[in-house]
Amino acid sequence: MPLSEQILAGLRADASAQLPQVAELRHALHRVPEIGLDLPLTQQIVLDALADLDLEVSTGTALSSVTAVLRGARPGPAVLLRGDMDALPVTEDSGEDFTSEHVGVMHACGHDLHVAGLVAAARLLAARRDEIAGSVVLMFQPGEEGDGGAEQMIAEGVLDAAGERVVAAYGVHVASALLPTGVVSGRAGTEMAAADSLRVTVHGKGGHGSAPHRALDPVPVAAEIVLALQAMVTRRFDAFDPVVVTVGAILAGTTNNVIPEQAELQVTVRTFSHATWEVVPAMITTLCESIAAAHGLTATVDYLRGYPVTVNDSDELDRTARLTRELFGEQAWQTMPQPLAGAEDFSYVLEQVPGSFVFVSATPAGVDARTAPYNHSAQAVFSDDALVIGPALLAALALDRLGDAAAR
Repeated sequence: MPLSEQILAGLRADASAQLPQVAELRHALHRVPEIGLDLPLTQQIVLDALADLDLEVSTGTALSSVTAVLRGARPGPAVLLRGDMDALPVTEDSGEDFTSEHVGVMHACGHDLHVAGLVAAARLLAARRDEIAGSVVLMFQPGEEGDGGAEQMIAEGVLDAAGERVVAAYGVHVASALLPTGVVSGRAGTEMAAADSLRVTVHGKGGHGSAPHRALDPVPVAAEIVLALQAMVTRRFDAFDPVVVTVGAILAGTTNNVIPEQAELQVTVRTFSHATWEVVPAMITTLCESIAAAHGLTATVDYLRGYPVTVNDSDELDRTARLTRELFGEQAWQTMPQPLAGAEDFSYVLEQVPGSFVFVSATPAGVDARTAPYNHSAQAVFSDDALVIGPALLAALALDRLGDAAAR
């Protein structure tokens, strides 16, 4: 059953009213950013912020996670809302007056807004506990930036924290640029890529630079592999299901007149469907080994799986788009024209249960979203105004999905 205009208006008003308190929480988080899976300061701030909400709170074993279950007044299924908590190894240059106090560490991807926003959504829902038939699992997750914290929280039982498997899961991610101020954006199906990494080591035989015929030079073979990888992704894969291969580092040799023993390539591989993700490792491995063998050398290929493709359920994405429009007007929703090649570990959650993951603009008012510093930049600035949109939308998603279940 769709939410009434009275409920939607109440969410808008309450999200706006609590903005000063939520922004203060966000600023406190921003000052003490932490990296990875062990975030003791951040975890304690979250625990303190939730202390007065009558929640069932637990913490992680292998990581500094917080899981909180909000029980509604009536029985029903459970849904999950997620906020990631970790920062990046970036030296802040944003000019904010609440800049990072930890040298070389910054909330450059806006995860401080995700944490504060999830606390804000919890407050909105706690105030409406009598209207909830079911439970809401609040997932405060460390280690999104490469450490796979979502996968570890799943292993520790976050999807079943309410006593049964959640029936849907929702997450938002702020953007400091690209999206106009006040806009929410997403798409059904693939929204973000899978991200794998690759190390190719070409083994040769060292020698004098003046006599390459007496050696087995790995450098030109490595160069040939670089070019062959670029040709492969355009000739072996559908242009509408692309593969992105970027060689980010080439390591070989010590000086100009010595042929090295080996050359190493460090590569990122992005794919946009599970079918392509499955076949890419074998194809790349065969290509690299065969080119090396053609020149009388060998190649060792180490292919490391990263985050899987982030896939939005079409019905849940439709729900998210509808609620965004109902909360903030038609202009507030923008369908993404194509997926992003970035990766996100909320994908592990969406592999298990249907849900949606969307982007919320945090571009400051009056700033051109086309030229503003983007996420991960030392100059990235995120508007606190996103702490109205994100929390109201998350709370609405939980209420709407649980209301659907109650009406059946």
